[in-house]
Amino acid sequence: MDYQALYQQKLTTPEQAVKAVKSGDWVDYGWCTNHPVALDKALAARKDELTDVKVRGGVTMWMPEIAKADDAGDHFTWNSWHCSGIDRKIIGKGMGFFAPIRYSELPRYYRDNVSVDVAMLQVTPMDSHGNFSYALAASHLADMLDKAKVIILEVNQNMPWVYGLTGSEINIADVDYVVEGDNPAVAQLGGGGEPTDVDRAVAKLIVEQIPNGACLQLGIGGMPNTVGSMIAQSDLKDLGVHTEMYVDGFVDMALAGKLTGRRKNLDKGRQVYAFAAGTQKLYDYVDRNPAVMAAPVDYTNDVRVLAQLDNFISINNAIDMDLFGQVNAESAGLKHISGTGGQLDFVMGAYLSNGGKSFICMSSTVTGKDGSVKSRIVPTLTPGSIATDPRSCVQYIVTEHGMINLKGLSTWERAEAIISVADPQFREQLIQDAEKMHIWRRSNK
Repeated sequence: MDYQALYQQKLTTPEQAVKAVKSGDWVDYGWCTNHPVALDKALAARKDELTDVKVRGGVTMWMPEIAKADDAGDHFTWNSWHCSGIDRKIIGKGMGFFAPIRYSELPRYYRDNVSVDVAMLQVTPMDSHGNFSYALAASHLADMLDKAKVIILEVNQNMPWVYGLTGSEINIADVDYVVEGDNPAVAQLGGGGEPTDVDRAVAKLIVEQIPNGACLQLGIGGMPNTVGSMIAQSDLKDLGVHTEMYVDGFVDMALAGKLTGRRKNLDKGRQVYAFAAGTQKLYDYVDRNPAVMAAPVDYTNDVRVLAQLDNFISINNAIDMDLFGQVNAESAGLKHISGTGGQLDFVMGAYLSNGGKSFICMSSTVTGKDGSVKSRIVPTLTPGSIATDPRSCVQYIVTEHGMINLKGLSTWERAEAIISVADPQFREQLIQDAEKMHIWRRSNK
């Protein structure tokens, strides 16, 4: 097959390609760094011709053009699988909504439950075999594109080519249109600034629990990144990676020689992930690097896969938790923040792993805009807050005041343990709350 000839047959302008979108359609923008740029701009220019166009995306890195106009909501509705700050702004504008998911199930949602009229996303340039890489996100894209009635690819020469499992590339034969945009730089995600003393205290407690040869998953945020930095400077060796999101912390560990993956039960020697976002350092590292492997999220996040990886260590953040042990990592009351993502999958999968451990980390307090200090450990979750991890699944909780393991504890033992890692200024009130809730029996007299 003459792939270049086929490419030229399907090459068109963004303005021509987006004519495939009709009023009432479901349009999919893909995921995170793959969201389209030139196609999004061309679709936004058609807004006055269109109504009730429903667009899906997730972990949005920049404001889509279709969401910028004052009357954008009269034409487009944004639907996010996982919220970033940009997604929250779109929702706040009144034209966006969140779709609750367990991220590991997302490919099946497309196979069984979701319709896609037009899919458009950024990819790498085509190789000599007619293939385009999904670059930084394998995620659910293969199943999404299989379901799409029309597929439009936007080629970006700056996208890194990432090797991966089936489900990380698409062939020109399976594409309807190709456009060539302005090759914008890949959107970058910072590491959250310098770690705080609290970040370091929490990270130190966790790193002490990691054995040589462990397989790591890190969530996004300052604390998990601080753990990665500490590991890079530690004496740990022969670590592996099997994670949902690949972040700069893994690159630091790899460049420090900590990631060999030689003790992994699966994908030995490979750093496996569903999607990646970070700085240019990360994008340069993963580009055509055989040490890393992109894979669909129903592989990376499947608890049955995680259970096969010995000494699997999962490290994630939380917004707050209650005295029953329920963890909220998604909302502040009714204000939506992010989503379940893969946190629950990794909490369960780590505990099923031989020698595995799951850590939920957070600072014990949070300071509001008005300067008031509040405890992240509360009697019961604030009405409207989401229980991301049910009390029956949570293992280790870590704050700057210590580490506790909730497995096997009764309600009063849990309350006592949880209060022990709360900020001291709030402990007496939490004890009084626990007494009122009939879950208090002081044993550490």
